[in-house]
Amino acid sequence: MSDKTTHFGFKTVNVEEKADKVADVFHSVAGNYDLMNDLMSGGVHRLWKRMTIEMSGVRAGHKVLDIAGGTGDLAAKFSRIVGPTGTVVLADINDSMLKVGRDRLADRGMVSNVQFSQADAQHLPFPDNTFDVISIAFGLRNVTDKDMALRSMLRVLKPGGRLLILEFSKPGNPLLSKLYDTYSFSVLPRLGKMFANDSDSYQYLAESIRMHPDQSTLLEMLNSAGFANTDFHNMTGGVVALHRGIKP
Repeated sequence: MSDKTTHFGFKTVNVEEKADKVADVFHSVAGNYDLMNDLMSGGVHRLWKRMTIEMSGVRAGHKVLDIAGGTGDLAAKFSRIVGPTGTVVLADINDSMLKVGRDRLADRGMVSNVQFSQADAQHLPFPDNTFDVISIAFGLRNVTDKDMALRSMLRVLKPGGRLLILEFSKPGNPLLSKLYDTYSFSVLPRLGKMFANDSDSYQYLAESIRMHPDQSTLLEMLNSAGFANTDFHNMTGGVVALHRGIKP
């Protein structure tokens, strides 16, 4: 085991341990993942995801990779847009989450142009220059080496392809930030206990949001990874930010 450490929420853990600990969280919450998103966002995550789709520039015939695709919300929307001549790959490192996503999309009759891949964002198992669009929604903060993951995403994008990162971020307004903290650390774990009988996973998720890079830091990480024309758009006062970058 190496001496390198990283954050698991507010705890410091060995790098090799983080992936297993994150996996345990998502094995635990997989069956209640949509409920979790509603609890964490008050249901507004649907609007944030709609904005992500609109800003992706995705078109019929495109090949799309949705990393940390969870229960398939974005994949379902992409599937309708790319149509029969396009392909959507729903990727998730967690097999419990991937199974939920596969089952949900199958129930909706949406698997004809959707593929599934259990994949680590840091080591994407796809050839160079494969995808027109890559999205990762509420997943980057759980990745151990975010810089490595961004370089991996850049590699598998086609030149001119677009990356979209939707993630909880840092509100600019001090009052909103205080309310956000109170909700995240006082209310959210209680809701997790009440609705999913799992306060610990929800506590980690709240902590992981606080440890995630702020908007400007993530923008600089995109630039350092080699993306061009990078920008970000705050939503709900900066509670969530949508970052974009294009492969030169």
